[in-house]
Amino acid sequence: MSEISYINTYSDKSIMRDIGVFIRQKRIAKNLTQQELADQAAMSRSTLSLMERGENIVLLNLIKVLRILDVLYVFDSFHLEPQISPILLAKEEAKRRKRVRTGKNSGQSDYDLGW
Repeated sequence: MSEISYINTYSDKSIMRDIGVFIRQKRIAKNLTQQELADQAAMSRSTLSLMERGENIVLLNLIKVLRILDVLYVFDSFHLEPQISPILLAKEEAKRRKRVRTGKNSGQSDYDLGW
C-alpha cells in the first residue's frame, strides 16, 4: 500500500491522536512533565493535555510544543524548493559561454609571460 493511499484512510481524529502520541512520547523522552513543557511553551497544562489526547488544538500551540521538544523537523516536507521552468533553464544554458577563443583574433596579446 502506498504512503499516500495509506494516509488517506486515516480519519482526522486518528491523525490528531497520532500527533498527541508523538508529542507525549517526545515529552517523556526529554524527561519533562506536562506542566514543565506547558510552562516552556507558554500555554496551560490543560491545553497540552488536550493536545496529547488528540483533541482539537490551535496550530500555533503545536508549533510551540514541537519547537520546545526540538522536533520541528516534522515540517521539513512542507518546505518546497523553488523550481526553475524548463524554458528559463534552456535560456540560461543558451547564454552560457560554450568555448574560449585563443590566438590573434581573441583580443589577447602575443606577449608570453613565460608561465
